[in-house]
Amino acid sequence: MNNTFNIQRFGLLLKRQWLEFGKIYLITLAVALGVIVTFYSFALTNIITEENPFSSRVLNFREPLFLVFGFLFITVIASSYFAHLGQKPKAIIDLMIPASTFEKFLTGVMFTAILSTFSFVLIFYLTDLTFIAQVKDISLKYGEPATYFFAKNKPKEFESIFFIIPVLITSIFLAGSIYFNKFHYIKTAISVMVFSGLWSFLIYKTGQILFEGRVRIESVEMNTNDAPKGLIELGVFAVFLLLTAVFWTITYVRLKEKQV
Repeated sequence: MNNTFNIQRFGLLLKRQWLEFGKIYLITLAVALGVIVTFYSFALTNIITEENPFSSRVLNFREPLFLVFGFLFITVIASSYFAHLGQKPKAIIDLMIPASTFEKFLTGVMFTAILSTFSFVLIFYLTDLTFIAQVKDISLKYGEPATYFFAKNKPKEFESIFFIIPVLITSIFLAGSIYFNKFHYIKTAISVMVFSGLWSFLIYKTGQILFEGRVRIESVEMNTNDAPKGLIELGVFAVFLLLTAVFWTITYVRLKEKQV
């Protein structure tokens, strides 16, 4: 039997982890659904009230709700996955599970990067679908047809980056869940803010050193249609993918250290 990966053993591990981690996941998912439905319910109440006729501005809450609460949802899930390894009794039980380190790591990636992102998008999509179905006739009456969230906000450029960003975010908080023993979410969030601030400051100072005191000699208009957008997208995607691989490697190494 392969000591690194075995499909039957991996399937049993998924079932076992669902029984353990599934409780946290379902509770968090229920809270997310409740918050989303609450926002949509308030909007629906305003629309069907005669004093508040339909306007496209009523739907402006969807973008910040999706971005902010989506970020909170996937990061809370990722930050909770390996959190129990900071407690010795639970850590011993978990580390004694007859599965390889790679299988345990892969299970964590599937629960955090794939399942959490997919489930949030699904509940948001279904809620928005139900809401728009209720107000579509009203919106047509006022000459402002309501559009579905994902139809309105479908990315026209750099689509691949929108898919890699949630994976990168979850990889950071998954690493934080096993790297820190206590207050995983807070410490990870503070670390992200500190490193992001330092990185922004470094870019700013570099630009200042390179361009300060220089005089523009000639202004050249650039045709943005000729810009290599495909190469830019590929470059950004490659950087994000590399960062994701780095954080996944940190998670795997840390998990292996605990296993030993």
